[in-house]
Amino acid sequence: MSAPRVIVVGAGPAGVRAVETLVTHGLAPTVIDEAPAAGGQIYRRQPAGFRRSLADIHGFEAGRAGRLHAAFDALAGKIDYRPKTQVWTVAGTRILTLRDGRAGDHRFDALILATGARDRVMPFRGWTLPGVYTLGGAQVALKHQGCAIGARTIFVGGGPLLYLVAYQYAKAGAGVAAVIDGVGATAKLRALPRLAAGRSTLAKGLYYVAWLRAHGVRVIEGALPEAVAGADAVEGLRLRDRRGRAVTVAGDAIATGFGLEPETRLADLAGCDFRFDAGDRLWLPETDGEGRSSVAGIYLAGDGARIAGALAAEITGERAARALLADFGQARDPARDAVLRRRLGRLDRFRAALAHAFPYPHQAAAAMADAVMLCRCEAIAAGALRAAVRDLGCDDLNRAKAFTRIGMGRCQGRFCATAAAEVLAATSGRDLAAVGRPRGQAPAKPVPLTAGADQ
Repeated sequence: MSAPRVIVVGAGPAGVRAVETLVTHGLAPTVIDEAPAAGGQIYRRQPAGFRRSLADIHGFEAGRAGRLHAAFDALAGKIDYRPKTQVWTVAGTRILTLRDGRAGDHRFDALILATGARDRVMPFRGWTLPGVYTLGGAQVALKHQGCAIGARTIFVGGGPLLYLVAYQYAKAGAGVAAVIDGVGATAKLRALPRLAAGRSTLAKGLYYVAWLRAHGVRVIEGALPEAVAGADAVEGLRLRDRRGRAVTVAGDAIATGFGLEPETRLADLAGCDFRFDAGDRLWLPETDGEGRSSVAGIYLAGDGARIAGALAAEITGERAARALLADFGQARDPARDAVLRRRLGRLDRFRAALAHAFPYPHQAAAAMADAVMLCRCEAIAAGALRAAVRDLGCDDLNRAKAFTRIGMGRCQGRFCATAAAEVLAATSGRDLAAVGRPRGQAPAKPVPLTAGADQ
């Protein structure tokens, strides 16, 4: 039997460990990644010519970043590596790509999707103004290019990434005006016993908060953003604190994000089944215990399947590759399988605790003012969506998409669909799961009209 044609999409922690496992077992997969170098968002490499140390870029994670980079670099000559390449659809057993304006058509017998995650945002008045970035975007600027998004940046949102990026900025010498945490201290203290499942990660998070406070950074807990101060650019952020008082924080840039959500567009285009996760309030692709999707030959790994962090991504990458190998007739190592299950079990308990400690502020999203620009690509305000529910009977996201064009712009709902679902559910009186999810359509990301014309 000839070796299967295997493609791995994504070269972050999950993709690298999947590829490493496949090569160890005699396969030579094709690796396709949008970035110019392997590492993913969390272990992003600096451009050629930059001379910062791994410790400067990755802090406590420098050792893990270095090991991941070295593992991938050691695979040179053993894989077909295609960086700076965008996958814009999955069609049966083919994926169509674009690199430097040139279309590509790749056939596979097995496909591992390690597509990572994106910021989960909650729109507020003025969030489309120049100077407002997602937390991930602010982190890319610092880690990849060594620059800050502003001289006095306000960090607002929720989840571990909020404090990590603020710490990275302050540690690098960039100005941090304040950290605005949407979750109050009491809620986090209640979750502390469960968070003990990830002791080392918890310790790092507590250190980031303590370091910021010790260095004079203002931390406001239990507050949510109301509006950007400034007519044409960021001059500050208006918010309501936990006592209901109006507060304005001065600054010239804002980094915002309320956790992460999986990047699932390619899994959707591949025909994978999804299920609604009530804890995360998200639709997630279905997988078995080892990363197999509902579609034969397609496997999911890392945060592209479920948000669990970089270490879990490495484990699920190896696990998905091992499931693929078993499906194509290679013998299994039960002892190694057991080790991966135990490690992932501990991490999954911590993941569940994090979701409990830093929930998405769905009530605030559902109650956003009518004037808030919900879909920035198509300029659809929250009030327009509510009007479609009341006047046109829209009771699910796809009907709303048809009537209002929400989610039909360049981002295809990546930034608006989560909040739009909350607004739609609250306005219609339906359960969040009942309003559904937007149907995926190719291309997964914008491509020229000529892309695929010769396919």
